[in-house]
Amino acid sequence: MSTTTDLSHRDRAVLRAVAAGRCTISAIGVLAVDGLGCCDQFVGRRLAAAGLIAAGPGQARLTDTGRALIQAA
Repeated sequence: MSTTTDLSHRDRAVLRAVAAGRCTISAIGVLAVDGLGCCDQFVGRRLAAAGLIAAGPGQARLTDTGRALIQAA
């Protein structure tokens, strides 16, 4: 993913939720928003693979690239 046009509306919404501190991510990349599993079971892995969120268990965090993308949108 290199531009904001590569991101779906859902991807951008998830990135905003991550930026707001509302998301956790499991060791296998399953994302939860406000304690509930995200309706798109692959969004966590997809955004982590694209380098937009930090992978790993615990609080989901934006990478510098992810932060730049949502600020540019």
